[in-house]
Amino acid sequence: MEHVWGERLREQFGRDLDLRVIPARTAELAAMPEWLDASISVALTRRGIHELFAHQLTALNEIHQGNNVVIATGTASGKSLTYQVPMMQAVVTNPKARALYLAPTKALARDQERALTEFGLPQVNVCAYDGDSDQGERKFARDMANILVTNPDMLHHSMLPGHSKWASYFRNLEVIAVDECHTYKGIFGAHVSNVLKRLIRVCESYGSTPIIVMASATLAEPHAHAHMLTGQTFTPIVHDTSARSSITIGLTLPEPTLGTSFEGDVVRKTAIAQGAGLLTELVQDRIRTLVFLRSRKAVETVATITRESLSQENPELTGTVTSYRGGYLPEERRDIERRLRSGEILGLATTNALELGIDISGLDAAVLTGWPGSRASFWQQVGRVGRDGTDGLVVMIASDNPMDHYLVTHPEHIYGAAVEAAVCDPTNPLILAGHLTCAAAEIHLTDDEISRFGPLPLVERVLAELCTAGLLKKRPTGWYWNGRSQAHSAVDIRGAGKSPIRIVDTTSGQMLGTVEAASACRQAHEGAVYVHLGETFLVEQLLLDEDVALVNPTNVDYSTYAREISNVAVVETDTSCTWGAATLHRGIVDVTEQVIGYQKRRNLTSQIIGDEPLDLPEQTLRTQAMWWTVPQSVMNELQIGDVAGCVHAAEHAAIGMLPLFTLCDRADIGGMSMAEHPDTGMPTVFIYDGHLGGAGFAYRGYELASQWLGATHDTIAACSCSDGCPWCVQSPKCGNNNSPLDKQAAARLLNFMAEQSRV
Repeated sequence: MEHVWGERLREQFGRDLDLRVIPARTAELAAMPEWLDASISVALTRRGIHELFAHQLTALNEIHQGNNVVIATGTASGKSLTYQVPMMQAVVTNPKARALYLAPTKALARDQERALTEFGLPQVNVCAYDGDSDQGERKFARDMANILVTNPDMLHHSMLPGHSKWASYFRNLEVIAVDECHTYKGIFGAHVSNVLKRLIRVCESYGSTPIIVMASATLAEPHAHAHMLTGQTFTPIVHDTSARSSITIGLTLPEPTLGTSFEGDVVRKTAIAQGAGLLTELVQDRIRTLVFLRSRKAVETVATITRESLSQENPELTGTVTSYRGGYLPEERRDIERRLRSGEILGLATTNALELGIDISGLDAAVLTGWPGSRASFWQQVGRVGRDGTDGLVVMIASDNPMDHYLVTHPEHIYGAAVEAAVCDPTNPLILAGHLTCAAAEIHLTDDEISRFGPLPLVERVLAELCTAGLLKKRPTGWYWNGRSQAHSAVDIRGAGKSPIRIVDTTSGQMLGTVEAASACRQAHEGAVYVHLGETFLVEQLLLDEDVALVNPTNVDYSTYAREISNVAVVETDTSCTWGAATLHRGIVDVTEQVIGYQKRRNLTSQIIGDEPLDLPEQTLRTQAMWWTVPQSVMNELQIGDVAGCVHAAEHAAIGMLPLFTLCDRADIGGMSMAEHPDTGMPTVFIYDGHLGGAGFAYRGYELASQWLGATHDTIAACSCSDGCPWCVQSPKCGNNNSPLDKQAAARLLNFMAEQSRV
């Protein structure tokens, strides 16, 4: 049945709206397994769980038989129970047994601590072990807890390097649960894969072989992803037999504003302004709503705009809207989670922190301001609503970028396509080297085990380089850590590589939050607007040497957007293929990036009201890239006069579309184009990974280039603008002020590329 808001959305968005209903589904139920301990059956009954979904029973029986399992079913399908039950069964039936739960975020781990405690089993001592734990909690976790909930960071920085202190724990570890494993992709996924392989290795050294249970959002080939993360074999559980409420989903472009651009093109509201407007209306109707946004800044902006609107129309509701994102202090996060569960909060602007499996029922609607980056994330966010049996409403508002425009106008690529595969490369030599030093520092490496970390020739080459550098020492019995400092402190598994930048209010001395060092020049440069819990601050100074940005409270109605320039030099070409006269390559490049200025844009209209220069240091990284070259003779045949504008527009659009084909964010990749690149001598477009060493995204683009560049052409060709706009070929990050750009020439070039790919 269509949601009551369906007709309201049709009236508001008209022909720009695609509205459809995902029908309700009846559950397939099964009885509790006979082998389940009676005390656990009673605990489940107390919580209203009298039967299982059929896929839960299948998973539990596989685990009981000693098989590793990865379960990749929809949101609210009961995935948590498939690892909670084995963990409780282990510690209830064996007093010495231990279990480990790993989550990608502290919030999710704390949520599982609460959930496991609420089962009320006296034999279960569950404890969270994370960066917020005090010394007493850490001692209890090590000495008393039989179910430990933590994250990969604590495993890497504390438990594995100090494994001798945890000897009894690792010796008796029977179950490892890895939750939300689809989030382990890219650089972070590559690090976590090596951490998990080191964990398994330490367990083996103490004589234990724990069963591994992985839970994931719907994901292409989940068993392959689980194998890549651990090196182990898994049984996949993918058939979802849970009940589901009806969900009405609307995909739409934002509403047009009253004016037009200088060229006469339609000007639309920003997705942020439209999302804030929808949130205001939904809260006024007492519909509990999440608004998902792609950045911390956008989260705070939507919460602020919504509260301001409510203060004028329904002031009693102002306090029911807040924000939730990374960077908050632990006590702030937990207070918001508590208020959301209790129903005090009606509207919440959030990043994907609440996309993950934090157990919050009673949510009625979700507003997605922009495509969340993947079909897996889209269905995760859709699944946050209607979890208590009531019909749900989801509205996705397209942001002003090529991919969002393409998906709203081609909804079959959401509903009719399979979810993506997670991409990560654990054998990236720059990442692998750090983890081999950590593994050797934990327990010396031997010849017969190093293949667990990757292909033997590669691992041996990296080990030899580490020995040459003096970090490892090769002895007859294996490789030993030879460094003077702790190996683990040199490896940042979140990929930043440096300490985060602290955001400090100069008027109070209070630390408001942090940003990653790699993002500091873009997010915390002098003049940047920083928003925290609805309060706006202006960055006065960015002190990179001291890892701090100093801010002052302010009251402005604009946001800031950094502009960057980049240069790319080819280091090594791994492979190439020809498409007629065009050639595609993939390989290693050196990228030099610099933030050269920033724009000020009105929050509600995105109108540019200022363009300020900056003088910040260059940053260089060696990474993976794909690129394509087209001879000048082809450009002449295609009657392309502005070659620089052509390849520049094609580059922008291709960057915008690549996340549709691989599990990456637009911020994970970059690009550069030239009418005549010095390394190729011809018109060239580069697309590269924005992470040191690469994350596999550009290489995936090389593999799927035909589909990717074909969709990029279709997006440009379908856009109704005259000369290019943010919906097709303009980029907010462009350091050249989106000049030159030739939209029509880019469409002809990409059409040529697509045709040549089929020859």
